[in-house]
Amino acid sequence: MSDVFHPDALARQIVVRYRGDGHVRFALPALLCEEPYAGALEDSLRGLAGVYRVTLYRRQRKLSVFYDRHACSLHAVARCLHGALTAPAAQMQREASVASLAQKLRVARPLQWLKDKRDQAQAKFTGLKTKAQLLSRFAALQIQHQPMLQNVFSEKAAINFFNDIVVFYLIKVHWEMITQKWLKSPIKYRNAWFSTFYLVFLLVRYRKQAAKKP
Repeated sequence: MSDVFHPDALARQIVVRYRGDGHVRFALPALLCEEPYAGALEDSLRGLAGVYRVTLYRRQRKLSVFYDRHACSLHAVARCLHGALTAPAAQMQREASVASLAQKLRVARPLQWLKDKRDQAQAKFTGLKTKAQLLSRFAALQIQHQPMLQNVFSEKAAINFFNDIVVFYLIKVHWEMITQKWLKSPIKYRNAWFSTFYLVFLLVRYRKQAAKKP
């Protein structure tokens, strides 16, 4: 809590101007003569047993308290006065914190910052989209006017490419077995050799048939 609104700091600013038999008068700081402090002081003191008159002169910054000295003491009045400062002090502190946060938000302008970031992201996205469209059109024109590129990106070329990839992968996976076992014992691994020759036959046959198609 800020020292400005701390109950102890406020209590130290209260000065006893007069003390008589069952009557005491205080000089208050300007803050305690305003709401919510003024109302809290009056309500708290009027609820204290033995106190029968409480008058707060807000313009003169004076507080007058009459009490029955047989039912109440000056110490009880002072303790009640100090206790009445706690709740309003917390309220004022909260209001000050909210006002400070609101001021910071007005200065920082977070909504404007978010709007600027959104506009920047949208502009960047639009630029990337435009570039992608231009590249797509350029590639389409290049493929359209160059038959070689059409062949490269055709379905037939893609199938041949993946067939070759599969063949190289199978050779890589079985290379150790081919060199260490299949070549040394071809009769023993004749089934593997038959499968290999058959796959090669299918691949060559497919290539020949694909080459004959227009």
